[in-house]
Amino acid sequence: MNEPFDIEPFKNEHEVIRLTINQIKKDFGMFGLDVDFPLDMDMVYHDLFRELDYHVSGLLTGNVQKLSALLYQIDLNEKTILKAWEDHPEFTHAQVIAELVIYRELKKVLFRNYYKHYKLKNLPEE
Repeated sequence: MNEPFDIEPFKNEHEVIRLTINQIKKDFGMFGLDVDFPLDMDMVYHDLFRELDYHVSGLLTGNVQKLSALLYQIDLNEKTILKAWEDHPEFTHAQVIAELVIYRELKKVLFRNYYKHYKLKNLPEE
């Protein structure tokens, strides 16, 4: 799922991955969903994707309102999801949402780190 913001260079940075996983656990945990998977860095994306696909599939069939609230918390809007479903008919709806969740959470981590460091470097001296 291509977007103007390229996350590829960051997918192999262990600290970024760890922070992204923590952000996902935090957001899913707010809705009583425990995201748990082995932290083998060689398989981390696959494991995370599989775990999120499982949770999203369950919510799609059992509690769409909870899924909507979760996606709102993560800041994934309906328009983005519908477009991704349209663009990727080869994937299930749950797989598309799982991919979008990982992408959005990774962006959150990267933006937070960028602005944290940007502010520190660009503060006026007193």
